[in-house]
Amino acid sequence: MEYKLPMNTLSEDHIEHYTCRKITQAFTIDGDLDKQPWKDAPKSRRFVDLVNGEPGFFDTRMAGLWDEKNLYVAFWLEEPAVRASFTERDSFIWLDNDVEFFLDGEDCYYELQVNAFNTVLEVFYIYQDALKKGSRFDSPEFDLYERNVDVLSGFQDVSRWGRHPRGRRWAFMDYDFPGLKTAVKVKGSINEPAHIDEGWTVEIALPWAGIEKMYARRRFPPAEGDILRAAFFRFEALRYHNKTDTDSVVWALNEQGAYDCHIPERFSYLHFAGN
Repeated sequence: MEYKLPMNTLSEDHIEHYTCRKITQAFTIDGDLDKQPWKDAPKSRRFVDLVNGEPGFFDTRMAGLWDEKNLYVAFWLEEPAVRASFTERDSFIWLDNDVEFFLDGEDCYYELQVNAFNTVLEVFYIYQDALKKGSRFDSPEFDLYERNVDVLSGFQDVSRWGRHPRGRRWAFMDYDFPGLKTAVKVKGSINEPAHIDEGWTVEIALPWAGIEKMYARRRFPPAEGDILRAAFFRFEALRYHNKTDTDSVVWALNEQGAYDCHIPERFSYLHFAGN
């Protein structure tokens, strides 16, 4: 079934394309992006405002790599005053300064958030019309009665209601991506506003085995020329600037035309190439 977005959908010209190069050398996930192979990986353009596409105030860039085992993602964040609050896994990391990575699947998508303490929030979303008895999601891992489940785009979620024609999604808040690794390196001091910092970097590894579960027929690792849809965001919490407790500025690899990260049709394209 084909789903159409509202009339204000951005054109394809506003959606970024990034080419992930294949690597063969092993490396440690430690947050240090001054090592190979990241030194040779092409960085993206500077992140832009999520809604209007204006360049972000602080420089933010990403890069991607892959090998036979994993998809690798890196973020570089300029930040003169590195801040973080949450240390407990699956806290509301979006209320902190954070980076967010979304990966689209078939009838589902995955969200990962990381702050400067390397505290992680993961959520797995399944469209309600796809989670039915006998479907490929009919498993204990996605048991609506036993798992910690929320609803995205419900009637109370007025900011998103009606924005996506496919409607509500089950949000599995206790999901753990199998084999996920994340690491952060801070160039400065966390929560010391008198100290001028350079910023922080984030390094992520996602095994293909977990990504393959998001698709009914595709097989991974990808072949050269394959494409995935993914989104890359940076949240800058205004509460660290004496503003409200919940508002944030959001910068992204490409604008989405709305203050909403949950529009997979506007995710960027990841192209997989050779060495």
